[in-house]
Amino acid sequence: MKNDLPELAPQTAPSVDALTSLLRDQRAAYLRAPYPEWDTRAQHLRALRTMLLDHADALADAISADFGHRAKQEVLLSEIWMAKEEIDDALKHGKRWMKPIRKPMNKWLRPARAKVLPQPLGVVGIVVPWNYPLLLAAGPLICALAAGNRAIIKMSELTPRTSALFAQLIGKTFSRDHVAVVNGDAEIGAAFSALPFDHLLFTGSTHVGRHVMRAAADNLTPVTLELGGKSPAIVGPNARFDAAVDAIIGGKTLNAGQTCIAPDYVLLPRGMEAAFIERARARFAKLYPDLSTNGDYTTIVSPRHYARLQQLATDAQAAGAQLHPLSDAQSDPASRRFVPCAVTHVPAASQLMQEEIFGPLLPLVPYERLDEAIAYVNARPRPLALYLFDEDGGTVERVMRETISGGVTVNDALLHIACGSLPFGGVGASGMGAYHGYDGFVTFSKMKPVLTQARLNTRGLIAPPYGKRFAAVIRMMLKF
Repeated sequence: MKNDLPELAPQTAPSVDALTSLLRDQRAAYLRAPYPEWDTRAQHLRALRTMLLDHADALADAISADFGHRAKQEVLLSEIWMAKEEIDDALKHGKRWMKPIRKPMNKWLRPARAKVLPQPLGVVGIVVPWNYPLLLAAGPLICALAAGNRAIIKMSELTPRTSALFAQLIGKTFSRDHVAVVNGDAEIGAAFSALPFDHLLFTGSTHVGRHVMRAAADNLTPVTLELGGKSPAIVGPNARFDAAVDAIIGGKTLNAGQTCIAPDYVLLPRGMEAAFIERARARFAKLYPDLSTNGDYTTIVSPRHYARLQQLATDAQAAGAQLHPLSDAQSDPASRRFVPCAVTHVPAASQLMQEEIFGPLLPLVPYERLDEAIAYVNARPRPLALYLFDEDGGTVERVMRETISGGVTVNDALLHIACGSLPFGGVGASGMGAYHGYDGFVTFSKMKPVLTQARLNTRGLIAPPYGKRFAAVIRMMLKF
């Protein structure tokens, strides 16, 4: 890994005309080579892999600088390693993904043959958020390249150093009519979403996702929306309690809770709140000792987001909630280091329980019976993730069947996103569509149905004029 942070040229936001021209150039390049063979796709994936690994330290430094502070090791694990694993998975299985899929033939149409041919869509648009700027740019790009597409990536204006470095590295690795990175503010983002891509993948908030979908609708551009929401963690009646708390705190404090699938609130048996807080404090102290100087804990990305979290906490307290800091250290607006807090007695109508927290505040919601916990989840918009902690197989099966969420990890937190063979995506207000692995390959492919007629066939038996022979044939077809 190279640890040099190259000099970055100032980033100039493109005009709408420049975006349109870039899309036109990429589409023309696609039409010149609409179906790259696997060897070509694999070459592109290996080039991306080399780029990420050779510049891993520089990318981690850029991300840390954009956040104020984020541990290099956390970035290497949660962004670089995960992207590398997705590339390795595509390199291992992509050639098989490309193969036509034989399909059963209706008995009355035999001896015709049926297959599904995966075909590149063309030019894919990818809109990247700020919280995992590298992984959420590289992940969709990996799927798009494996499927044989070209891509234009819009990075977040909240991570300018990462965006500039990623644009520079992509520019050195790919031709601009193959993969391009553009940077700019919300106005450029709106124009980007309105371009007539062959597919558009957006990762971000539900609020912005609605605007993206409206913009894409004018061109009937198909969209994959990876949104967010309030992902619950349910501590079941048969949970290994300490292990459950440890996993929830680990998932909540990674990236200081600035994770779209972070546990947003905890449903736990009534009376266990004090035990949860005690264990949570012990676990957090083990993960991040001496928080005021700890180099492993991430700061909040911007003053605006820090102030938003402060306001959520203040409003909840004013409504009767109690804050339970998990550290004796003090939150610091200057460094944007926010001390994580468990929150009890939270009114259901408070903003803390109405919007995605996206930070290290963790409401605890007690329940009397598991039925109440299930009903609580189902009474709210469908979340991007759900975490269940329970050792009873029947309980696990029941919660899986009776709740709907984008994804689930049982007896841990976050890990389903690291499993490349599982689709990652939301449902309802938390998104639509999915990617990762084969599912990402399918998302960025036209799965084209193809029927090939045989020289000797039954077409003449079912064609006009509809005489006695046809009447006999159709009676037989309806009977069998």
